[in-house]
Amino acid sequence: MIKVSESAKQKLISLMAEEGYNTDDHFVRVGVKSGGCSGLSYDLNFDQNNQDTDKIFEDNGVKIAVNKSSFLYLVGTTLEYSGGLNGKGFVFNNPNAQRTCGCGESFSL
Repeated sequence: MIKVSESAKQKLISLMAEEGYNTDDHFVRVGVKSGGCSGLSYDLNFDQNNQDTDKIFEDNGVKIAVNKSSFLYLVGTTLEYSGGLNGKGFVFNNPNAQRTCGCGESFSL
């Protein structure tokens, strides 16, 4: 399961509203793809179509979809949001990552 911090929840709801999505019919799709300086990178977007291979769950009032292959890399991850002057945006605190890049957008196992 992926956890969603309060700060990430507030930002996701705000972004969804700005882009015309609603939390009742749409969800946040979280995934992992090849790339980035550490080998794997995170993918985050909004969607309303779930696939047969998706695991769908909810945390802190946010519906999340993750395909099965990405789920193995993301289990136990907390999605956070850091704003302000030195903020980085969305941050994945992934206990499975053995190495991350300086920007925090890619990782390796």
